[in-house]
Amino acid sequence: MNPIDPPRLLGPSLGSVIFKSQPEDFEVEELLRFEPSGEGEHCLVWLEKRHRNTNDVASELATKLGLRKRLISHCGLKDKEAVTRQWFSLHLPGKPSPSAEDLTVEGVRVLRIVRHLRKLHRGAHDGNRFWIRLRGCEFSREAAAARWQQMIDRGVPNYFGTQRFGRDGGNVPQALRWFKDEIQVRDRMLRGILLSAARSYLFNACVGHRVLDGTWDTPLSGDVFGFADNRSLVLPHNLHGDEADRVRQGALELTAPLWGEGELQSQAAVKAMEEQVVAAYPDLLAGLAQFNLRQERRVMRLRPLSAELTWESDSTLVLRFDLPKGTYATTLLRELVDIG
Repeated sequence: MNPIDPPRLLGPSLGSVIFKSQPEDFEVEELLRFEPSGEGEHCLVWLEKRHRNTNDVASELATKLGLRKRLISHCGLKDKEAVTRQWFSLHLPGKPSPSAEDLTVEGVRVLRIVRHLRKLHRGAHDGNRFWIRLRGCEFSREAAAARWQQMIDRGVPNYFGTQRFGRDGGNVPQALRWFKDEIQVRDRMLRGILLSAARSYLFNACVGHRVLDGTWDTPLSGDVFGFADNRSLVLPHNLHGDEADRVRQGALELTAPLWGEGELQSQAAVKAMEEQVVAAYPDLLAGLAQFNLRQERRVMRLRPLSAELTWESDSTLVLRFDLPKGTYATTLLRELVDIG
């Protein structure tokens, strides 16, 4: 099994499509978990970016406003090859809010400017809303509707998407070379990217194993449970006996490990299985142990919310859905189509 291209749950896709032929084919809108307060020393700006990188826009805003880049923050990175709407926060104590003209940057449209009491931190949003246009579809409307409903009803494996692993999956080999002291990685951001890729690789391996043996959404002895928002866990010793029903209903989710130091939180059969799966990657385990990353868990199932499927033409399909933060639209799409 290749953890960068792990096993599909629903079998072969319906066929190949044309994906992201233009930025408007992939729209993402950030969903904040709060309403800005309207006052405070931080200014939140709601921007629509077309074919623009999040960090590049933050840098240009800093230059244009005469701010240090560290005074500008956001909830997380968004796709460049897309139209994305996301919030940025500017730390402006004792200073007026900038005008829309002050925020003019190529490829960016200002949608809202509002004060707030606190800066934005990574992950301060609940999730993202997607509108995705798939062109060149050669499968039937009936097949698409049936597969889409399966994905809504059962969910799909919550794999980390291929973008987590870099161009041609190169982040994991680079991480291994770094772990073995074959290269030096001084850049803090790159270190984080490589560590995340290594952990994601092991997570995908564990989830893929359970997809293959048919237990990815079936509780086993020693499972750790969580919730779709990944904010809390239910450990094996705190179980009440109704977990299987709650998993079927979507009220509770099974989890897999994000590898780090310390004991696995799983027990019994699940712990043994997870240790067996990751034992195939000893160099990744040894490398991750050097960086004081603690054992964490991530839910194994991804369910699209507010999901809709419509046809713009006989060969153009439009999907609309919401996903929790930290999950991947491409992980959902691969159960439906091949996007290349």
